[in-house]
Amino acid sequence: MTVSRRVFLGGACSITAHPLVTPMAFAATPGDHRLVVILLRGGLDGLDAVRPVGDRNLAALRAGGMTDLGFDLDGFYSVSAGLNALEPLWRTGELAFVHAVSTPYRDKRSHFDGQDILEAGSVGLDGTRDGWLNRMLQTMPNTYAEMAFAVGGDELKILSGQAPVMNWSPETDLSLTAQDRLLLGHVYKDDPEFHAAISEALDLVDGGMMDEGERSGRAHRERDLAVFTAAQLRGDTRIACFSVNGWDTHRNQRYSLNRSLRGFSDILTTLKAELGPIWSNTTVIGMTEFGRTAAMNGTAGTDHGTAGAMILAGGAVRGGRVYGNWPGLDEASLYDRRDLMPTEDVRAYAGSVIGDMYGITDTDIESVVFPGLVMDTRPRIVL
Repeated sequence: MTVSRRVFLGGACSITAHPLVTPMAFAATPGDHRLVVILLRGGLDGLDAVRPVGDRNLAALRAGGMTDLGFDLDGFYSVSAGLNALEPLWRTGELAFVHAVSTPYRDKRSHFDGQDILEAGSVGLDGTRDGWLNRMLQTMPNTYAEMAFAVGGDELKILSGQAPVMNWSPETDLSLTAQDRLLLGHVYKDDPEFHAAISEALDLVDGGMMDEGERSGRAHRERDLAVFTAAQLRGDTRIACFSVNGWDTHRNQRYSLNRSLRGFSDILTTLKAELGPIWSNTTVIGMTEFGRTAAMNGTAGTDHGTAGAMILAGGAVRGGRVYGNWPGLDEASLYDRRDLMPTEDVRAYAGSVIGDMYGITDTDIESVVFPGLVMDTRPRIVL
């Protein structure tokens, strides 16, 4: 029986790996542009994070339940105070937002379905099994990954598919004694492919992981994700993706959302600091499976909705602006009279980014990366 290199590495490493807290995936591509996609799992409330204070209907819908107000964006929009640490990025044009966007997913408002559609980049639940970032890689010439590596949990669907990528996590620990290493080398010395695979895995552990003191001192904090991601992007990696949980704010939203937004702010500011000059060629996309209801519920939270907000950052971003077409918050303008109405497809903005960064044609974006998308009014986001 032939065992693939990915299967072997996944099985060998699962013996000793710690549970995966946050899946992360990386891919190496030619060129200097870096792309980081952050999946905000749970449904970010865009109406609170990027607040349309200029819409007179907002106050009545959200009376007494929102986070503290942060800095002004353009007179119509302000941000939650949880994003205040990002004000310098906004002032220097390295931060932007997109409002009233969503995937094509409608009505059932299931996290599982919504996340599947977001990562697949599909129109609906059509059985698409690979992810849009992986399909993007398949349209690019001379792409490669140093290894295909999965540890401790499910792969991120957004990067799964035929193009090889490597998967890792800063919480993962491959604990092999010197004797274990010698044994593996002996067992697979006559199989060049397997010997090379395990050698790469051990090299990644020895060279890419933080030491025990650093890891234990910052365990489970968002900053670890940014530090680890930046370390990969300073090397051969050009595309990184990870997910951040905690955006499902059904109750006491003003406290839980503020905490999550501060964590996300820390991720972005840490990425900029750790990347140094590479930040100027970097675009970060923060995207979520759906928004939340326009009105607060009875437990000072919000329920699953439809349209929401997208966050863009990086030195390569045309920032200092809020993209999108605002639909209004009067009852007649709401979707199903309960949610913010989607006016644009979140995939169009992701498509614009990858088109400008990697020269992917609109034809490939519409037919391969995001089937069913029409890039008729492509926004220009990347410098």
